[in-house]
Amino acid sequence: MKTEKEKMLSGELYNALDAKLSNERLRTRLLLKDLNDSKEDEKDKRQEILNHLIPNSKDDLWIQPPFYCDYGSNIVIGEKVFFNFNCVVLDVMQVKIGNRTIFGPNVQIYTATHPINYKERATGLELGKAISIGEDVWVGGSVVICPGVSIGDRTIIGAGSVVTKNIPSDVFAAGNPCKVIRKLDPC
Repeated sequence: MKTEKEKMLSGELYNALDAKLSNERLRTRLLLKDLNDSKEDEKDKRQEILNHLIPNSKDDLWIQPPFYCDYGSNIVIGEKVFFNFNCVVLDVMQVKIGNRTIFGPNVQIYTATHPINYKERATGLELGKAISIGEDVWVGGSVVICPGVSIGDRTIIGAGSVVTKNIPSDVFAAGNPCKVIRKLDPC
């Protein structure tokens, strides 16, 4: 029989109140408190915290606190990625972020979701859908990226957008819901 964590990571309905998952989130909250309380000139301290918080990241990850996530361990980050102030990543499933991708302030990335059927939702079980964000992507401030979305390489997502569907590479997309506005020159 699968554990609740195994169910969570495979996109099945799971119990988020499971003791193991609750303990992992508590560990993450304590690391986030340390990160968010750190000072700009404490680069070594921040890097040590990030190594524990997001072990699947490179040493050149740059996060402007405050930053929030559920687990951290489900975030896979390439080289030279930047998160501006007040970003949230609900990483109940994998969030993959390519090299040189930048996030404006207040970006929200949600893999967590709930059943559509109200009877299933009333059980308290939830589920997740993985998110993939390509290389050299620019996500503007206050963008919401919904569960299960993929964003292609070199794409720009305009500020305030709500990304509910996949967005291809080499486009500028914006709006609520987010849609392709125009192609970009990939050179």
